[in-house]
Amino acid sequence: MLPSGRAFDAAAQAQMERLVGDFGRMYQERNEALREVARAHHEALLRLSLAADLRDDDTGTHITRIGFLAEALALHLGEAAAFARMLRRAAPMHDIGKIGVSDRVLKKPGAYEPAERIEMNQHPLIGSRILGQSRIPLFQLAAEVALTHHERWDGSGYPNSLVGAAIPRSGRIVAVVDFFDALTMNRCYRPALADDVALAMLGEQRGRAFDPEIVDCFLANSASLVAVRDAINRCPPSFESLALGD
Repeated sequence: MLPSGRAFDAAAQAQMERLVGDFGRMYQERNEALREVARAHHEALLRLSLAADLRDDDTGTHITRIGFLAEALALHLGEAAAFARMLRRAAPMHDIGKIGVSDRVLKKPGAYEPAERIEMNQHPLIGSRILGQSRIPLFQLAAEVALTHHERWDGSGYPNSLVGAAIPRSGRIVAVVDFFDALTMNRCYRPALADDVALAMLGEQRGRAFDPEIVDCFLANSASLVAVRDAINRCPPSFESLALGD
């Protein structure tokens, strides 16, 4: 006996619901697999960034500070929280390209010879190539930061001599926090400078190396930004938290 149209409709509906449920689970599993791949990729790149940073910083906390300082400064500038959070995860990879620069150049005190300057100036390009042309927004932003954080507002930076607003805002933000943090940390070739000296030097580069708006914002909020730095120095976040973006 053939089922009635109503019974057939009920069976078809139940089957359809099962199919929809199966597709939903498959979609969730696919998305989780993609997130796991992205997390693994991010962790691998962070470890490579840490390896590069340890060649220039005995503690390796510079890259952590850069991330949190960039996030805090972005928020002070009125950027969306989602962008600021992503910048915190991307900024630590800004100098990943230094992995391709020799210690002879990287640790040299004083001025570079022309050939040494050429080698040093390659690290943004190396970093951008390492980070690749991923379609994942985090790595797109990290590549952008790596490539542009040594551009200067007046066009005298490298590698592409970009001028003013042609420099992505992400690169302009990271350039400022990197400058301040680098001055106030011990390096292999000089001791750390005092905060007030570094802030004065930052102010001198307003409209030259750095976006005037971003410098003004940093100086106006320097107390809270220094507090962020000091908190990280006292209790550095775990590597896992950086990789997971917590």
